Amino acid sequence: MKALKNYKFWFATGSQDLYGDECLSKVAEHSRIIVEELNKSGLLPYEVVLKPTLITNELIRKTFNEANADEDCAGVITWMHTFSPAKSWILGLQEYRKPLLHLHTQFNQEIPYDTIDMDFMNENQSAHGDREFGHIVTRMGIERKIVVGHWSDEKVVASIASWMRTAVGVIESSHIRVMRVADNMRNVAVTDGDKVEAQIKFGWEVDAYPVNEIAQAVEAVSAADTNALVEEYYDKYEILLEGRDATEFRRHVAVQAQIELGFERFLEEKNYHAIVTHFGDLGSLKQLPGLAIQRLMEKGYGFGGEGDWKTAAMVRLMKIMTAGMKDAKGTSFMEDYTYNFVPGKEGILQAHMLEVCPSISEGPIAIKVNPLSMGDREDPARLVFTSKTGPAVATSLIDLGNRFRLIINEVDCKKVEKPMPKLPVATAFWTPKPNLAVGAQAWILAGGAHHTAFSYDLSAEQMGDWAEAMGIEAVYIDANTNIRDFKKDLMLGNIYYR
Repeated sequence: MKALKNYKFWFATGSQDLYGDECLSKVAEHSRIIVEELNKSGLLPYEVVLKPTLITNELIRKTFNEANADEDCAGVITWMHTFSPAKSWILGLQEYRKPLLHLHTQFNQEIPYDTIDMDFMNENQSAHGDREFGHIVTRMGIERKIVVGHWSDEKVVASIASWMRTAVGVIESSHIRVMRVADNMRNVAVTDGDKVEAQIKFGWEVDAYPVNEIAQAVEAVSAADTNALVEEYYDKYEILLEGRDATEFRRHVAVQAQIELGFERFLEEKNYHAIVTHFGDLGSLKQLPGLAIQRLMEKGYGFGGEGDWKTAAMVRLMKIMTAGMKDAKGTSFMEDYTYNFVPGKEGILQAHMLEVCPSISEGPIAIKVNPLSMGDREDPARLVFTSKTGPAVATSLIDLGNRFRLIINEVDCKKVEKPMPKLPVATAFWTPKPNLAVGAQAWILAGGAHHTAFSYDLSAEQMGDWAEAMGIEAVYIDANTNIRDFKKDLMLGNIYYR
């Protein structure tokens, strides 16, 4: 994973000077304690930075513009400790351009029944002040996340932590650069789209390169570097010869090692974060990149097959959002292949020709060399494994011509019932929520692609928050989905986002 900035989030407390300096002193002290405790919780992926209490139009505007200019600031968390007149926030909010979280909390967890008086009421009125602030943000049509509850509650802190990852995804989205090797697969609709509109909407730069330009970078990789990487492969993975000559097998593996090094150096030199390939245009490459792409994905690069630049960017985005996550289970490019319709065992077998990220693997990872009918090249080496089990999300970003839509499906990953000894690819098997019949029907009604950006480590809420921050439609397929209501949601989306 290319290193991200050392992002921070600013904590801005709203108040006013109606109740005097003593009150403002307590407001500042309470904010300091909250920020310190949030940072000490160990639950936040990024640091929270306390800012001075905001009580004037000028200071609010100045603070938000400083947040815009600070490249390390990924968002602002606001909280109204006392009443804060909302007109004071208008100019600052108008000029603010980064993610915003409204933390609706208060310093004390419980009403102090025995001692509460009007001074306490005036000083601790978040239930009052946050509604004033919330009104103006709604009236101005500004997208934000609202988290409600006491700041010491682990669920509240976890919600803030979750939003932080989405906020970083929003900020980093504008830095994503996708390198297209050749073009989109001929006559395929869903993997194509408007690259100019994607740059306007998401900030993505999507550029095409002739395949032989990157092939030259592969050819420039020395034999010594290639052999060193092959040794790393042989140390790290199981080697499944399956009757092939060991010398010939190693030569095929070396081709992928050379591709990995050549591609990675080219990507780094040109500052790209995601890559797409197409088996129909391989130029002088000896194999379709397989093992090489799998390893690059594991390092944090996005990938999409057959020229699918939207999924490549989404895989990169989701890897950014999960960066540094403890006990992460993995994120990958994926494709729907074939169904199991046996009652009680329904699901979709997921794979691709070669390119599934080993970050999602469970158990041993092996190298195989097998023929591939597509691409008209020599037998490519690839990593084979089965995926982890558990809940996950599968997403599809589609271009509907007049707008983008993000489809988000919660899925349950399971073990396949039996081994598949003749299938030489990495696989996953999942049942979409609420079940295969409804989930697949809803996916098709929404126009979802056969490629997905898939992750065990992100939630539907996080992906939906990202879509809302980008100003695009998000549709959810989950345990509560029924087709009648889903169709109504799509019709409403067609009206609202036209």
